[in-house]
Amino acid sequence: MSSVSRLSTVEVMRVARARFIQFSSQKYADDSIPNHVLGCAPLGLSDQEAKEVELAHLLLAFADKVGKQQYDGARKLQNLCHFLSSSTGNTVQRVVYYFSKALQERTDRETGRITYKSSESKDLLAMHLEKTMACCPTFFACFLELPFYQVTQFAGIQAIVESVASAKRVHFIDLEIRSGGHCTVLMQALASRCEQPIEMLKVTAVGNGTSSRQKLEDTGKRLAQFAEALRLPFTFKIATVTDINDLNEDAFESEDGEATAVYCSLMRSSVRSLPDCLETAITALRKLNPCLIVITETEANLYSPVFEDRFNEALFYYGAYYDCLDVCMDSCSPYRRELEETFLAQQIKNIIASEEERIFRHMRIDVWRSLFAKFGMVEAELSLSSLYQADLTAKQFA
Repeated sequence: MSSVSRLSTVEVMRVARARFIQFSSQKYADDSIPNHVLGCAPLGLSDQEAKEVELAHLLLAFADKVGKQQYDGARKLQNLCHFLSSSTGNTVQRVVYYFSKALQERTDRETGRITYKSSESKDLLAMHLEKTMACCPTFFACFLELPFYQVTQFAGIQAIVESVASAKRVHFIDLEIRSGGHCTVLMQALASRCEQPIEMLKVTAVGNGTSSRQKLEDTGKRLAQFAEALRLPFTFKIATVTDINDLNEDAFESEDGEATAVYCSLMRSSVRSLPDCLETAITALRKLNPCLIVITETEANLYSPVFEDRFNEALFYYGAYYDCLDVCMDSCSPYRRELEETFLAQQIKNIIASEEERIFRHMRIDVWRSLFAKFGMVEAELSLSSLYQADLTAKQFA
């Protein structure tokens, strides 16, 4: 890596947005916009940074035209963004490439160039994302190489270990267990207890449909083998629901004397996606009276019904995400390429091109706090031990 300091993608977007706001106060014909943008970057930037700011500025102008439904002007800017960006270029070029593709799809939908049924589109995307986030090499590579997954996981599991410290029978409910790697961390911590040895650890995984059940059964077998090696009393159950609105406390088969803890990574993706579905899930979990519910979630204001607000928030969020990919993953990594071309590209397209059928509706933490407060749930701070685990994990990526 070069030691020369340069603007991050987020900083490039910030400079470009300031320029866009300044230019927006002036009236230019659609045909002349590129002439006023290209070659007019602020002073003090390197040639490469100037090109990146100009490209980001064109993307913002493109999004502005789409938001105002000025499709003729949008098409011209779309062609320019497509020509100057690349799925294999630098970070700014890649971000602009995927955002311009999403804007293109939004334009095609709104102008009738492509037609689709909202419910079918949402179901197909949900199945695609479920397949993408299953036990695949790309997901494991990202987990190992990107810090935020491991940092939040280890801190969250440590919080659960502390919450059930005096319990002999523990019921661990997971709304998105996937491969169950985080469960092994919990199992090791419980198996190593000298005082209050565990009499039974019950893990309940929530799934939907027959294909999901088979994957969960495979995960359960692996965890059972791991528990046997630890000599940890263990049982694995699956709570299958065809629809999240069918979720209720009876599905978890809770028993008297159990200390219940709930873990959910990316609840907004697990509970797809309407507000009433989310409240249904929280209601069912609340009735279990858990000692702790740990939710690791993306904090971003991608819930806004206003297209322009959602676009700008998403642009900065994914700009930061792509910066992290550049730092943590090799540019030649096939896993990084697949992550960007499949999962992240689908996210961006769903957020930018879709409205009612949006799956990704990430919220700010204050919205989460208000939602849980509505159900009488109290926020718990992470202990020093949990923060230590997070710090220790983060340092491994330094």
